[in-house]
Amino acid sequence: MTSVRFVAIGDSFTEGVGDDLPDGRVRGWADIAAQGWADAAGEPIEYANLAIRGKLAWPIVREQLEPALALRPTHLSFNGGGNDMLRPRTSIAHIADAFSLVLRRCDEEGVRLLLLSGANPSAQLPLSPLIQRRGDLLSEAVVARVADRPDVIRALNWADRELSAPSYWAEDRLHMNSRGHHRVAARVLAALGLEAPGEWWSLPELPDYVRASGSVYFRDHLAPWVRRRLTGTSSGDGREPKHPDWIRLDPAA
Repeated sequence: MTSVRFVAIGDSFTEGVGDDLPDGRVRGWADIAAQGWADAAGEPIEYANLAIRGKLAWPIVREQLEPALALRPTHLSFNGGGNDMLRPRTSIAHIADAFSLVLRRCDEEGVRLLLLSGANPSAQLPLSPLIQRRGDLLSEAVVARVADRPDVIRALNWADRELSAPSYWAEDRLHMNSRGHHRVAARVLAALGLEAPGEWWSLPELPDYVRASGSVYFRDHLAPWVRRRLTGTSSGDGREPKHPDWIRLDPAA
């Protein structure tokens, strides 16, 4: 039996949206970090990922936390709130309460919490000042909830200025591309006291593409998001977790 059992819960950030593979699947920082964990430790680990895109913080907790804990992990990663910030009348304290509950349940089950903040996309989005302000407040609120807990593993990305550069982001400007997900994975391994391949911190820029004009961006990316808000639907509706049960990851040769 492997000594590390790592389960990830969250939204599109943890599912891996933006890091698209040729076969249509998404990979993302959690998949990359899990394999990197096995490689750096030199032994197999077990890995599960219950994250589903489009989820708000509290639905993540209600729908994913207990199934994740039922797997009896040694480590659980949690991030949420990115989708909440894009909605009016968001309560930062209410989102932070979700993090407190996750920590309490991890304590009760003897699971080590790996806490992440998402990267900051605000510079390239509409309503940039609002998103920046809410993200700053949420980051501060969540960090305050674990200020007296040195045992909580922190991989905080919101304040990473380098990661905010356009070259780390997918065409929708809301999700990181493969380059961004690798940088987050490197930070996760560093937080665990492990060494990631040095190039993960700043992979070569992806082949240039013509950044969508305002009208094309609105049509292809912003308008569908607005339509989902108006109809009360989510990009994650009907989706199942990509790794709902353990998979074994062996160290790379």
